[in-house]
Amino acid sequence: MTGYFIQAFIFLFAAVVMVPLAKRLGLGSVLGYLIAGVIIGPVTGLVGQETNTIQHFAEFGVVMMLFLVGLELQPAMLWQMRHKLLGLGGLQVGLTTLAVTGITLLLGQSWSIALAIGLIFSLSSTAIVLQTFNEKGLTKTEGGNSAFSVLLFQDIAVIPMLALMPLLALPELQSVGSAAADHHEEISLVAHLPGWATGLVVLGTIVGLVLAGHYLSRPLFRYVADSGLREAFIAAALMLVIGIAALMGLVGLSPALGTFLAGVVLSNSEFRHELEANIEPFKGLLLGLFFITVGAGVNFTVLGDNFTTIIALTLGLMLLKAAVLFVLALIFKVHAGDRWLFTLSLAQAGEFGFVLLTYAVSHSVLPTELAQLLSLVVALSMFLTPALFIVLEKVIFPRYEQQQQQRDMDDIDEQGSVIIAGIGRFGQIVNRLLVANGVPTVVLDHQAAQVDRLRSINIKSFYGDATRTDLLHSAGIEDAKLLVVAIDDKDRALALVKQVKHEFPHVGILARAYDRGHHYELKDAGADYVISETYPSALQLGGEALQRLGYHPFRAEQIKQRFSKLEKQHFESLFSSWLHEGEARDFSDHYRSLFLQLESKILTAMKQESEDTRSDEERGWTPPPKTYQDDFNR
Repeated sequence: MTGYFIQAFIFLFAAVVMVPLAKRLGLGSVLGYLIAGVIIGPVTGLVGQETNTIQHFAEFGVVMMLFLVGLELQPAMLWQMRHKLLGLGGLQVGLTTLAVTGITLLLGQSWSIALAIGLIFSLSSTAIVLQTFNEKGLTKTEGGNSAFSVLLFQDIAVIPMLALMPLLALPELQSVGSAAADHHEEISLVAHLPGWATGLVVLGTIVGLVLAGHYLSRPLFRYVADSGLREAFIAAALMLVIGIAALMGLVGLSPALGTFLAGVVLSNSEFRHELEANIEPFKGLLLGLFFITVGAGVNFTVLGDNFTTIIALTLGLMLLKAAVLFVLALIFKVHAGDRWLFTLSLAQAGEFGFVLLTYAVSHSVLPTELAQLLSLVVALSMFLTPALFIVLEKVIFPRYEQQQQQRDMDDIDEQGSVIIAGIGRFGQIVNRLLVANGVPTVVLDHQAAQVDRLRSINIKSFYGDATRTDLLHSAGIEDAKLLVVAIDDKDRALALVKQVKHEFPHVGILARAYDRGHHYELKDAGADYVISETYPSALQLGGEALQRLGYHPFRAEQIKQRFSKLEKQHFESLFSSWLHEGEARDFSDHYRSLFLQLESKILTAMKQESEDTRSDEERGWTPPPKTYQDDFNR
């Protein structure tokens, strides 16, 4: 028992030390896990043969990951993605398999081995790519969406690959495989059935899984949820995933794909988010353990004996996959930096490669020695993937940003009474309101992609830096009445206000502030009207919350107005305190004292409001009848 505790401590200690260090160095958590595995495995020898056993257990992290991926994919969403799934994903798997198979045939392997290797190497690492996308905020990008479509198709394609592998068995390896199977016999419902019966059992299992997920899961989870015991719900979630994985194993299907299918079936369930929250910690821990075992399983002896071959195969595989992906990105018109994100993020082999290699060896498709060598190619390509993301971040993305910045400024051929600097989510609303009321505007933004995007929906805007005086002249700043500063960059917004107030003092400046401190800075710089971007919406949401808690709409409105009025009454004193702090402006003791006084007055006012027992007429307003509708609600 003590030995298990020691092994668990070693694995956890390695992860606790290396993963934060790798993230701090910008390498990503996956590389941190892999390095941790290498250190405790082949480098120091702290873990040994038990790593293979632990890896089988840790593969359950991949199973859980696919269950969570399935939960995110509603059937309607899958249907909407069908073109990318079948187009990008299908072509990537098909072309990569053909290319790898062809090269392997040229290297002298038999066609069955060549096809098996082609299928194995056509897959990429869902775990590494999705986790890295999440960590770096790349999931919602065009390249991220395209890569996700390919990964999803690959995960689904593993099902026919697993079915195809036994058909590729080599007679000379079957005796070895049979011997191994005798030692590792597993429980199976289809082991001794004829082919047609196996097919019926598999089909019946999948149909039963879909029906049970649709009709039985809700009563089950409702029954468990009614108990009010969180641990019972966690147990139910784990029972579901483990049960499905076991069922798939019994009929000879991939547990990962079974749980993926179950996740899709449950994606419309009202318990979806609760399931995600309960499974997520187990998934993260087991997935990390899986990567540690991959690192610990690196065979340095095989690597040393075949170093040149393995390195050449790894780099050749990644180059080949990158070439296929780049061509597909061109065909499907993935743009600029997203094209490289799509290309480089999927250029590695994946964790399903280990699963298929094990499956291929057990079914006499690949000899053990070749499988060990190919496992190193898969592992090394996964090792190199974080480096490709670093190249993307440090070299490729800045290059495209630089190209955008080097684009010539637009010739401004219009002038308006209002100039709007910044056409992000805030400036767009201001512009639409003014234009809808016949107010001529000139819109400037320094992000070329944003300008092009707006032009595609017929919103005229000009690419240019609003802080450049010549552009302001072209936009007619001398005759303009107002300048709306809606730039996201706090410092650039502040610089623009100072510049315009100094050079064109007759122009009224309306500015959007990021927070209270930015509000004070803009006002100090000379802005005539400043509004904090989140204040009105937060006040509106607070009023909505009061209404949903039972407050009458007019009372909620009155509370909002009183709150806002008190804030306005104390603004000047707070601003004056901030202003007199000089260069080291911050929340000083004096400012903090004034702010606490404001909070105290708000509390007192709200308490008086709740204790006010006067009639509606005495309070100065009368609620409208329930059937009342104003012009906006008709």
